[in-house]
Formats: sequence, structure tokens, C-alpha cells
Amino acid sequence: MSRTVEALLREAGRRLAGAGIAAPRGEARVLLQAALGQPAEALVRAPEAPVAAARAHRFDALIARRAQREPVSRILGKREFWSLEFAVCEDTLDPRPDSEAVVAAALRWCAGRSGRIRALDLGTGTGCLLLAALSELPDAAGVGTDIAAGAVATAARNAAALGLAERASFRRADWDSGIEGGFDLVLGNPPYIPGAAIDRLEPEIARWEPRTALDGGADGLDAYRRMAPAIARRLAPSGAAFVEIGAGQEGAVEAIMAAAGLERFARHADLAGTVRCLAFACRG
Repeated sequence: MSRTVEALLREAGRRLAGAGIAAPRGEARVLLQAALGQPAEALVRAPEAPVAAARAHRFDALIARRAQREPVSRILGKREFWSLEFAVCEDTLDPRPDSEAVVAAALRWCAGRSGRIRALDLGTGTGCLLLAALSELPDAAGVGTDIAAGAVATAARNAAALGLAERASFRRADWDSGIEGGFDLVLGNPPYIPGAAIDRLEPEIARWEPRTALDGGADGLDAYRRMAPAIARRLAPSGAAFVEIGAGQEGAVEAIMAAAGLERFARHADLAGTVRCLAFACRG
């Protein structure tokens, strides 16, 4: 006997709630949309509609994965950021709303400039920082680097899907290795979680995010120590760098950047009020 939309959602909601998912009904609905290939409105309009057995089995399989705390973005292979859709892979961090503070800060700075902007995204991952910025800056172009081949390939696919491939290129590199010239805008979201703290994070992060994109060493600052000289080498004299930081890292990151010849000129908070982005310029 066929199960209905409502019955599937009710059963899945109970299962996800038992697995500790904070919004079980909402996540079940997203996964049912994927299993049925239908928009949310269709599910709302016809809660008593029967669901074919093959589709119901597919939905059950998706719920089983989510009950193991696999993130919805990993199950679906995509995540929204800056109102854009980004593909994700095992080599990339999920784009998160916190990182939108970096894009917003960079765009405010760019609004006061004229001429073509050349941007560099260090540790690009999905390419979300660079591509979100380019989507708002029609005269800008940029390069994203990442040590992970999978991330570079995924970022390139995202650029193509968003119609930005002509203005964005991606290459495998250790920070700025192999990169030449100066950039008006440098973006970065490096690993900043202390290594010993990763296993204490929620399972969606600890089990499923690439550890190399999370682990900032014993104090969470190792990547900044390597990124700071790269920024100093690549930042044009009149340019600006916007770097994401973890909660409470502001003073330490400022000191690391200062040692590389960079001066903080602004700080920006995320929607929760936590300082999430620091802006730097070349000293002098």
C-alpha cells in the first residue's frame, strides 16, 4: 500500500528527531522534495497524495543518511550561499552564513573604488567567497587557489554553473605558490579550529567536513601564519584583504598579520554579532 506525503513526513520527522536533528520536519521536507523532484508548494498542496514505492524507498534512504548526521548539503551535493547555489564535495567545507560577512565587507570596500578589480581567493574551497563577490562586481575578475584537487574542480564547476567562468579561474596551489602579480582584493577563510577541539564539534562538522579545511593546529592559528606572508606578497599597495576568523581570534590574527607588514583597518561582525572578518591593508 502506498504511503502518503504526510505519512512519509511524519515518520521521517520522528526518526530525525530521535537522531537529535534540531529541525526534523523541515529537513524531512527538503529531502522529500529531492526524492520526489517536486517543489515545496506541491507537498503542501497535496499532503494526502500517494507516493510511488520507488520514490518512497529513495526518500527512506535519504532519511537514513541524515539520521547518521550526514549533513543535508552532503546528501544533496549542494548548499546555498549569498542566495547562490554551490556544489560541494568531500574536499570542500560547506559554505556557511557566517562567511557572508567576508563577502559583505569586501563589497562595501569595492563600492568606493573605480576601475577593474582583480581578486585572489586563498583556500577557495567551493569558490563561494570569490564567486559571490564576482556575482556583484561585473567588472571584476579573480583567481582562487586550493591545495585540494577536488576543491579546485568543484569551484570551477560552480563558476560555470553561475555563468562566471570567463571571469574566475581556479588552480591547485599551496596558498599563492605559482601565482604572479598583485591583487586589489584578497579573500580568505583558512582553517581556524584548534585540532583538539574538532572531535567535540557537532557530528555534521566533525564527521563530514574535510579535516584539513578545519584544523588550524594546536592554537587554531597555523593557517594564518602561512597565509599572512602570502597576502603581503600578493596585495597591491592600494588593495585590501578580508579574512574570516574564529570567535575570540581577533587579537592573535591581527598580531600575525602585523608581523607580515599588514595593518588592520576594519572589523566586521556576522549576524550574531561575533567579529567574523578582519580587513587588512599594506602598512604605510
